[in-house]
Amino acid sequence: MSNVKIWHNPKCSKSRATMALLLENGIEPEVMDYQKTPPSADELQQVITALDIRAIDLVRTNEAAFKQSNLSKNSSDATLIAAMVATPKLIERPVVLNGQKAAIGRPPESVLKIL
Repeated sequence: MSNVKIWHNPKCSKSRATMALLLENGIEPEVMDYQKTPPSADELQQVITALDIRAIDLVRTNEAAFKQSNLSKNSSDATLIAAMVATPKLIERPVVLNGQKAAIGRPPESVLKIL
């Protein structure tokens, strides 16, 4: 399944567990270290649409950067997407993409439904 991609943070235990789960299932995903190479606003919007969530649901609201950026759970999707592009550590992780489908690996097993 060469079209599987993971937005990965190797320092995150859930991200590492999701990566291990993919490999255990014979899937070698394309790895995107989203903190080094952040997704564009368009890519974030596509993932939000594929996940069928609001932008706030992809934001790590407990990050200090969330509060420092004067963001709130009532911020507009456009504002939140711009913040995620500017500060990628705000993006919930990991995100696994398979074609037009996406899943957040929390828990890691949740990505199995899109494979």
